[in-house]
Amino acid sequence: MKSTREQKNEVKIPSGSATIYGNLEVPDGAKGIVLFAHGSGSSRFSSRNTYVADLMNKQGIATLLIDLLTQDEEAVDDYTGQFRFDVNMLAGRLADSTLWLKKNPATQKLAIGYFGASTGAAAALIAAAKIPDDVKAVVSRGGRPDLATENLQKVKAPTLLIVGGDDTEVLELNQQALKLIRAKKKLEVVPGATHLFEEPGKLQEAAELAIDWFKKHL
Repeated sequence: MKSTREQKNEVKIPSGSATIYGNLEVPDGAKGIVLFAHGSGSSRFSSRNTYVADLMNKQGIATLLIDLLTQDEEAVDDYTGQFRFDVNMLAGRLADSTLWLKKNPATQKLAIGYFGASTGAAAALIAAAKIPDDVKAVVSRGGRPDLATENLQKVKAPTLLIVGGDDTEVLELNQQALKLIRAKKKLEVVPGATHLFEEPGKLQEAAELAIDWFKKHL
């Protein structure tokens, strides 16, 4: 059962023949909004992303957490995994959600940023490359920018890559991807953190790095 807060803030976003769902939070005086792109096997109710979103809201940044897959697609993906790595389809959903934000009266004047985790970070970078005028900043947390290699040189938005220091394989992939990004860019390594930033205090460190980046660029 959904909480009252989730029901109150739930929005529906058209994307092609599908409808995806999101949770929108717009603090008073917000100047920017961050669209969250979750990783494979996750959702808009991810405890990690809702934690980061709450911290952003307290800093006056609006947030939109969306389910990149429909309920039917999620059911199929649980067995086959066929959608979670389809980063181009996921990027299309992000682009459609960005268009929705630009039309929605509560958000149409807000600068838009993307916060992507795991495969969602690749989708965020692809979408940012395809609609460069609409996306003002990108942050990747434990992301897979290597899945967006063909689009990295087209990204114009200032891009921050955050990786756990103990997430060695993903760190190497991020170091390689960083070289391909031509926009303003930075790689931040959180010491002692693994892929999901589950260690005490590490997710907060990552969140604070992301918030600082968005405050500078949104």
